[in-house]
Amino acid sequence: MLSTARQNPLAALALVLALAGCIATENQRGNLPEADKLAQIKPGATTRDEVQRILGTPSSTGVFDEKNWYYISKKTKQIAFFDPEVLDQHVYIVNFDEKGVVRVVDHKELKDGRDIEPAPGATPAPGRELTFLEQVLGNVGRFTKESKAGPDKQDPTKPYEPQKR
Repeated sequence: MLSTARQNPLAALALVLALAGCIATENQRGNLPEADKLAQIKPGATTRDEVQRILGTPSSTGVFDEKNWYYISKKTKQIAFFDPEVLDQHVYIVNFDEKGVVRVVDHKELKDGRDIEPAPGATPAPGRELTFLEQVLGNVGRFTKESKAGPDKQDPTKPYEPQKR
């Protein structure tokens, strides 16, 4: 190996770069509320505006109503092009009543999560699935190399004016 590096420094550089691509990277997404700030949230007394002032804007809110605010933090590790591995995750859920007062603050960790298996075909996506060939050929002829406006085209540098025929 060493003799190869001496003989061909370009090969050695390529090897170093290839190995550098395999280094694991860790990513932290989201910020967890600090314990002293969470202690300021009192169920039955703290309002929605006070929660926002103390904890900041939530990472997410309930899909169908805003009774639940979610403060989410996730730490992942990824090696090269492989799927990231979740190392740690915390979710604080602040639940409000109809008057906008905190009902309860709940905490979930990575161990509380469950894998779900989506039901195939239960929720169809709108639109039509295109084959690879349809996607490739779909734009053929849509783009031209002409940069100047032809006799039937409007000059893009001038304001729109209807053409007279």
